[in-house]
Amino acid sequence: MKTIIIEDKERVEEIISRCEICYVGITDLEGDPYVIPMNFGYQDGVIYLHSGPTGSSIDMLNKNNKVCITFSIDHELVFQHPQVACSYRMKAKSVICRGKVGFIEDLDEKRQALDIIMKHYIDREFIYSDPAVKNVKIWEIPIDQVSAKEYAVPHYKQ
Repeated sequence: MKTIIIEDKERVEEIISRCEICYVGITDLEGDPYVIPMNFGYQDGVIYLHSGPTGSSIDMLNKNNKVCITFSIDHELVFQHPQVACSYRMKAKSVICRGKVGFIEDLDEKRQALDIIMKHYIDREFIYSDPAVKNVKIWEIPIDQVSAKEYAVPHYKQ
């Protein structure tokens, strides 16, 4: 089985669009890795996340706003020989994005970002009250680097 690098932007975006959550890697205040699963929205090379207005993640991002975000789909355990443990592998497709978090403060821009996030999960429109919008932290991450791979691809065409 081999790993294939995915370079086509449409295939990369298709993987992102099929994910229900993403995993966001942050550096904690002691310099250690910290990874959290999050809901997200994606549009035009930008990932949008939301959280409470304060907390440990916000403290970490205020110190170091660099993040690594991972998306993964189509997980399936495959093998070359059922009796050989080393021949087993998880078949999957993944995208890894790197960027820097900026926080959106403008209420109208926050509403637009919330619409992008919600559109990822449900096809309807929402109205957001001012208190709700003021009490949410919107993370905006323009993608600086992206890599994508497909794992456990057979060496032969079936």
